[in-house]
Amino acid sequence: MPSNDIAPAINETQPSFNLDDYKIIVEGSTSILTPKSEADVFYNPVQQFNRDLSVTCIKAWANLYLNPKQEGKEDIEEPELKKIKIEEKEYIKKFTILEALSATGLRAIRYSKEIPNISKIVANDLLPAAVDTIKRNIEYNKASTNVIPNLANCNAVMYTKEFDCIDLDPYGTVAPFIDAAIQSIKNGGLLLVTCTDLQVLAGQTYPEKCFALYGGSNLMGHDATHESALRLVLGLIKTTAAKYGKYVEPLLSLSIDFYVRVFVRVHNKPIKVKDNMSEQMIGYMCHDCDSIVNQYLGKREERTSKKGKPYIKYGLSKAPTSSTECKVCKSGVQHLVGPMYGGAIHNKDFIKEVLRINKEEHEDNIYKTRKRIEGMLTLAYNELPDTPFYFSPSKLSSILKISVPSLKYIVAGLGSLGYECSLSHAQPSVLKTNADWNTIWYVMKEYVRMKEPNYKVEKLNENATGYRIMTNEDIKLNDSTKSISFEPNDMSYKIEKLRKLKMVRYQENPTRNWGPKAKPN
Repeated sequence: MPSNDIAPAINETQPSFNLDDYKIIVEGSTSILTPKSEADVFYNPVQQFNRDLSVTCIKAWANLYLNPKQEGKEDIEEPELKKIKIEEKEYIKKFTILEALSATGLRAIRYSKEIPNISKIVANDLLPAAVDTIKRNIEYNKASTNVIPNLANCNAVMYTKEFDCIDLDPYGTVAPFIDAAIQSIKNGGLLLVTCTDLQVLAGQTYPEKCFALYGGSNLMGHDATHESALRLVLGLIKTTAAKYGKYVEPLLSLSIDFYVRVFVRVHNKPIKVKDNMSEQMIGYMCHDCDSIVNQYLGKREERTSKKGKPYIKYGLSKAPTSSTECKVCKSGVQHLVGPMYGGAIHNKDFIKEVLRINKEEHEDNIYKTRKRIEGMLTLAYNELPDTPFYFSPSKLSSILKISVPSLKYIVAGLGSLGYECSLSHAQPSVLKTNADWNTIWYVMKEYVRMKEPNYKVEKLNENATGYRIMTNEDIKLNDSTKSISFEPNDMSYKIEKLRKLKMVRYQENPTRNWGPKAKPN
């Protein structure tokens, strides 16, 4: 069992460095010293969004689950958590954080300055030069009271120590660190995970490497490949945790710029691990028309016994209904994707608290990405919770060889048939819906019939995907009582209202040639 001990903090002495040898980088509440040669330090200013968001999410986790304001909401059973008495009969639990791959120590020092009730932050790195940098920045920021530099392999630390929060932000994949992190984190703790290897997680060239690292394959070439990247990372974390009787609850999962970032709670709840089989899925993705049929690997049914007591029945999933031929476009090419996590990737209560903190407690001069946090998390909050994958009307229009319709028409069409729609934080001008792909393509065909009077299907090549879809009479509604309309309705009004909000939803180019930096030597 991991312990709670760690090396003592460094003693404050006279400055052991000459300020003239360094340049000062300011981010949030923290200033760090870096060598005047930029090649000697790994600092990426574009990642300030990641760090600002992480500060806010840790605060939200502490408010909701560690020190809840409402009685009865606390569910972390950790009697050994340190407590301090602040008023008569009122206590606050303090908590520990591990920044496993700290580099300059910037993130750890920001946590110590900006997040209340932290008892200890371990800023760990494997490289002696990095730990020297961390010590220098701790000294410069007078943060040695609760920030502890540590030279070690982070897996060795996590296999032998316990923490309430663990932040994993590696260069590339997080796969080598997940097992140790799961064993190190306390019951109800917060795990923050970044993966920057999107060429593997969301690209089209390394399916074998994606499977080796994450246990599944992504939606290669599909518009929703960045959501499949999130679901692959969540699937890796959940299946790893299940081996140790731990259940992982996604709180917030974001595709950001050149990386993905997920925030999850880890519970010691073996009984909830039973749900993992019914949460994991594979998918059958058509190479030609982008249609996807999802297949969950197990089933979970709520039943009632003869004595009237509810219980859960787990069982095997039925055999796949999808064939080698796509039912929409009659293509012979169907790709198998996954397995990956197929459940909800966000927790609305958590996002609501993050948005509240971002609005009420943070200021622009410290958190310079506040507006983007507001925009991206507002979209995430409004996403359909249990609907894997989004689609691009632009991509579907290119298949049919028509002008791209306004999103409001596609939403209105789906809404008139009783389906829900939402936007996605991961990509602009895409839609999530609980309609199946047969219905999505039915709406597209009806749009062509009603809104494109000059469209001639005869002009399409008979071997083209668009021709096969337009002439496929099996694409129709199963419910004859429904009729489609592209007139505005409640669903289209809701989406248009969200689209018209003046928010920074996606990345704005901060500098020339911005993006992931080269791996440090």
